[in-house]
Amino acid sequence: MTTRASGTFVVKMTPESMDDKADGAVLGRFSLEKMFHGDLEGAGKGAMLTAGTSVQGSAGYVAIERVTGTLHGRRGTFALQHTGTMNRGEPQLSITVVPDSGTGELAGLVGTLDIKIADGKHSYELAYTLPVP
Repeated sequence: MTTRASGTFVVKMTPESMDDKADGAVLGRFSLEKMFHGDLEGAGKGAMLTAGTSVQGSAGYVAIERVTGTLHGRRGTFALQHTGTMNRGEPQLSITVVPDSGTGELAGLVGTLDIKIADGKHSYELAYTLPVP
């Protein structure tokens, strides 16, 4: 049975290196730090690679982050894999729990995470399953 967790988070993105503008895509690299609140209480740390284009509203990114905290009272860690594109302003985003990345009471975690941004604030909804303890 799928369970849903929701809440808010804040994210800090720090540039680590940037590609000088050359022909083609402009590449970037960022470190990520997140604080999750709500049904998931914890912190995320990760890395993001980006590619921007000369077309307004078109870009792509990939990221991996490790989340440490408590999910509906169960403590542990897990990894998230992000894949996102903007096609002339139309976003497409997929965030998946990396298979077998859960530890502690989150071992066996399977799921997907949706992000919403409204008025500059970030929220999440995690649809997940966990083995019965």
